[in-house]
Amino acid sequence: MTAEPAIDVRGLTKQFGGRKVVDDVAIRVPRGEICGFLGPNGSGKTTTIRMLCGLLKPDAGEGRCLGLDIRRDAARIKRRVGYMTQRFGLYEDLSIEENLDFVARAYGMADRRAVVRHALERLGLEGRRAQLAGSLSGGWKQRLALAACMLHAPDLLLLDEPTAGVDPKARRDFWREIHQLAADGLTVLVSTHYMDEAERCHRLAYISYGRLMAAGSADEVIAQAGLRTWELRGSDLAHATGLLQHDARWLVAPFGSTLHVSAAGDGDLPEWLARQPQPGAWEVRSIETGLEDVFIALTRHAEDNFK
Repeated sequence: MTAEPAIDVRGLTKQFGGRKVVDDVAIRVPRGEICGFLGPNGSGKTTTIRMLCGLLKPDAGEGRCLGLDIRRDAARIKRRVGYMTQRFGLYEDLSIEENLDFVARAYGMADRRAVVRHALERLGLEGRRAQLAGSLSGGWKQRLALAACMLHAPDLLLLDEPTAGVDPKARRDFWREIHQLAADGLTVLVSTHYMDEAERCHRLAYISYGRLMAAGSADEVIAQAGLRTWELRGSDLAHATGLLQHDARWLVAPFGSTLHVSAAGDGDLPEWLARQPQPGAWEVRSIETGLEDVFIALTRHAEDNFK
């Protein structure tokens, strides 16, 4: 018998001030998997996460989180979820150990000293246990926040842009820990803007302007997009960009000293370039479509819910 998914919701909708910030979103995440939740700022990711963990009541929609009804059982869901917010939410004038002890007290843990000691060891924090949280770098604050939301041994971890503003090594260490937690059976939903992090996830959900635009593994999302992509090199790429942007079929994005140009399956960039006044000014070659190419296309075709 297949285990019930950790998250299985559909039709999630939430309005603020008459505007739908989440509009008919469906997400399904099997237990023990890492789901990357992607989308531009203001797309509704945080609102969706808060509905999943019982902090916000949806205006419409239904489903289950950890086998519990998201409407009737919000209080029970909260006790089984670890939620790491975008901004550091612990006390900066308390030490690492004092912060963890405070959280353990809030959960009413009977053997909180042992729990805190284990968390310090698990996240490599024991050597800094007496350091004030306010003096920590972004990477160490991130590690402390993860330790705090793992104290009560949750079954689901919701991480809202947890690696924003930390250095590459701290991000790499963080993801190593997340994959170990998933291997131990924990389910993780993590929002991120980083494409390298998206590729580390078992599955993806992409939301733009409140609507779910794509879902599946990275390979499935790329295949569903049906894009062809080329790399354009040469002199005066700004001029090439201007020409391409006058034709609505092309999606253009700078990548270092090149341009990535994508189009739906019937687009043919070499043929288009051959008809331009200076066809020899640029070199073009076909490349594999990447997640960033897909997400640029998805965002472009989404309807702005601020209008």
